[in-house]
Amino acid sequence: MRVFVTGGAGFIGSHYVRTLLDGGFPGSAGTEVTVLDKLTYAGNRANLPMDAPRLTFVQGDVCDRALLFDLLPGHDAVVHFAAESHVDRSLTDASTFVRTNVCGTQTLLDACVASQVQRVVHVSTDEVYGSIPVGSWTEEHPLLPNSPYAASKASADLIARSYWRSHGLPVSITRCSNNYGPRQHPEKLIPLFVTNLLHGRPVPLYGDGRNVREWLHVDDHCRAVHSVLTRGRAGHIYNIGRGNERTNRQLTDLLVKLCDADPQLVRSVADRNGHDLRYALDDTKICRELGYTPAVPFEQGLANVVNWYRDNPTWWAPSSPAQLPALAGRL
Repeated sequence: MRVFVTGGAGFIGSHYVRTLLDGGFPGSAGTEVTVLDKLTYAGNRANLPMDAPRLTFVQGDVCDRALLFDLLPGHDAVVHFAAESHVDRSLTDASTFVRTNVCGTQTLLDACVASQVQRVVHVSTDEVYGSIPVGSWTEEHPLLPNSPYAASKASADLIARSYWRSHGLPVSITRCSNNYGPRQHPEKLIPLFVTNLLHGRPVPLYGDGRNVREWLHVDDHCRAVHSVLTRGRAGHIYNIGRGNERTNRQLTDLLVKLCDADPQLVRSVADRNGHDLRYALDDTKICRELGYTPAVPFEQGLANVVNWYRDNPTWWAPSSPAQLPALAGRL
């Protein structure tokens, strides 16, 4: 099997690629992988086993139509992770998000149709649903995005669905809750707070910290994505949640404890524009249809992540929080 992975040098994409090459998913032994990654600030060659014999790495843009039409023929499946994903950046300049997330997805799907790719998974986010005060979203919930980032992903989801209806492209869409894990860029909440706290630096908490999120370990997310790739239904959407809601205040307090840091380092900052109060996904569909269940307990997974950043400062030091704007991460 030959799998084409966009954004495969990023946090989630690289975890998926490493697991695929290691035969960590059912039936994945011997899989050949082509990674396309632009290597923006969030992409890192060090995330990949570059000398692996079944890995082909191409530095390139998902919007490059000629490149995609050249690379895709001969691949059996495509997993589309490539995206601009940081909400705060989308509030200051949305153009890159529209170009990459919307136009890049459309260009990739054109190439998939032309190359007669047999299976496509478009990786999206729970943020396309907006905010929900109580209960949880099913896959039939209307899309009500509240940030340019979320709107660009919602647009890409609709484009992906249209290619299934218009061209018969066998594409499925996944929408996940907030991810965490090793090798996540330090602009995001958990690595930003961890790397700051480990060095005795203050951390910025938006507003009163009441915003609620579910946290999904990257390993669980990638297992779910591969289940959708191999057994999901074309034209269908699959929510990937965790059901472990935490307020940002609760999460911050837990990180302070795990980092053995001074609670006074937590500084309240002005809330950001359009900040969604609560996300919650109903993942009954993927659990029922594909037998998926998350396996990483949150407290254990979070402790392991803190230890990884503590033990691997050379990985994140080039983009340490001291060199980043005072961003509060994907909250």
